Amino acid sequence: MNYTFFDFLALLGSVCLFLYGMKVMSEGLQKAAGDRLRNILSAMTRNRFTGTLTGIAITALIQSSSASTVMVVSFVNAGLMTLGQSMAVIFGANVGTTFTAWIIALFGFKVDTSVFILPLIACSVPLLFSKRSRTKSIGEFLIGFSFLFMGLNMISNYVPDLQSNPDMFAFLERYASMGYLSVLLFLFVGIIVTAIIQSSAATFAIVLIMCTKGWITFDLGCAVVLGSNIGTTITPLLASMSGNVAAKRTAMGHLLFNMLGVLWTMCVFYPFVNLNVWITEAMGQGNPESLFAFVNNLEATDPQLYNSLFDGSLPGEHPVLARIATMQFSVSFGMSMFHTVFNLINLSIMIWLTGVYVKIVEKLVPVKHKEDEEFQLKFISGGLLSASELNIAQAEKEMTVYAQRVNRMISMAESLIHAKEKSEEFSQLFSRLEKYEEISDRMEIEIANYLNRCAEGRLSNEGKLHIAAMLNIVSEIESIADSCFGCAKILLRKQESSVEFDELIYRNIDTMFGYVKEAMADMLILLGDVEKVREVDIIRSYNKEREINNLRNQLRSNNVENINNRVYEYQSGIYYMDIINDLEKMGDYIINVVDTIRDHFRRHAI
Repeated sequence: MNYTFFDFLALLGSVCLFLYGMKVMSEGLQKAAGDRLRNILSAMTRNRFTGTLTGIAITALIQSSSASTVMVVSFVNAGLMTLGQSMAVIFGANVGTTFTAWIIALFGFKVDTSVFILPLIACSVPLLFSKRSRTKSIGEFLIGFSFLFMGLNMISNYVPDLQSNPDMFAFLERYASMGYLSVLLFLFVGIIVTAIIQSSAATFAIVLIMCTKGWITFDLGCAVVLGSNIGTTITPLLASMSGNVAAKRTAMGHLLFNMLGVLWTMCVFYPFVNLNVWITEAMGQGNPESLFAFVNNLEATDPQLYNSLFDGSLPGEHPVLARIATMQFSVSFGMSMFHTVFNLINLSIMIWLTGVYVKIVEKLVPVKHKEDEEFQLKFISGGLLSASELNIAQAEKEMTVYAQRVNRMISMAESLIHAKEKSEEFSQLFSRLEKYEEISDRMEIEIANYLNRCAEGRLSNEGKLHIAAMLNIVSEIESIADSCFGCAKILLRKQESSVEFDELIYRNIDTMFGYVKEAMADMLILLGDVEKVREVDIIRSYNKEREINNLRNQLRSNNVENINNRVYEYQSGIYYMDIINDLEKMGDYIINVVDTIRDHFRRHAI
């Protein structure tokens, strides 16, 4: 066999082109319909059946069960759906991924893809130069679709010709002729290969070529396809590693679903394979097991013709080639049928056990009780960046949690005002505020870094503007935290100077805190659902900001009079006004957040 290192690199390049085509095709669709996919997932997961249908539709659309499952993991991580809802979507995703297998089987062998690949690229490239973001995304999808089949054709061309190398073929035959042990071995191969290349579709394409060339039997090809169902769970498992407990449970549920499905199938493997052979024959597509027997019989009866089968030396109209092409389509049809029937039966069994799944994964992944104040991002993590357009929702959730944490700092600062000086209570509150301020700084950095990584992904223009607005909001929230700790430092200086506040000062500071807390509560309402901003909430926030400014101006004027009238000491008035000014700044930062929400989410206002 004349198979060089260059041929091996060409084979690797072909696989990479196939994977890149799937990636571009999937991302193009996600960019074109990112918001719609997010809305569909949130709206259609109210029960297990609509959730399952949603999982089927989304996965069939974006052509990747790994991408849709990672999406679901991130949505559970962001609190957009419950663990039970996510199980139903994942069940559906396993059925939806068979759509890719059918595309490869039907178009890859029934249609001469070389006829339409280059013309399709020619039509797609001009779309990339369109000013409309969605048109560009459609162009990317079509180019990805073309690359996928171009890679599939090249894989078929560059795989080594085992027929012309008896030693290599004997090596494969030795491991393919051990009965049920061979089935287990090829199942394991399917798991490993899919885990490495992180694409069950690529594994399906490779094993399909091996079967259609007569290298392995149909049942061993089915064993590899079964293994790929477990291997494809590696991607969401990796994605959930740095997520919260809910995300880990979702990924574990995906693994459990596929493992139990493979387990019952392996118990009835040969009868199940025969069932799919019968279905394929009943649909008029021939016996998918006949190709292997035909090729091996030809090797024994006509070695010369056998050696000419796959080297391109036979004319295209040769009757044997035509017969083999028919049997190849039968193999691809049968394998796609096996993949589909397996997932449909698995789904029809497991859909009724969703509650049991939830309880099992809750036992497998228990909650680790941690100190409530310990810094930990609740909804976002670096491991969940597989679909940038769809990660914005979880960043929004994290942003709201960040604002809620900072809101607690306002209450702490108010309590510190009334804490007895040089007391243990004052020291504890000051230390707690200082800790929260450090947490706030770290949360700002983590959220900003996450948003910047999202911005580096394949985002629509709207998504990029969305992220810019969120970065601005996160910065303003951090400034509110700084002002809270600023109040604490003013009180510490007041304590060190042995300055006292009278009842009037305390009363006025409490009034200002009340206004700021009301403004913060209104801001949290707006942040709670930035996609549906209400005009009445925005107006209320502006009115509260005017009240804060008016009160600050009034207290500033009264402070001069009170000092002149010796109601309290000059130095008391200085610290008092420093606190009032810090609180007024909080109001400014709050209204800056409201401005950003108003300017960037106005189109969603109701």
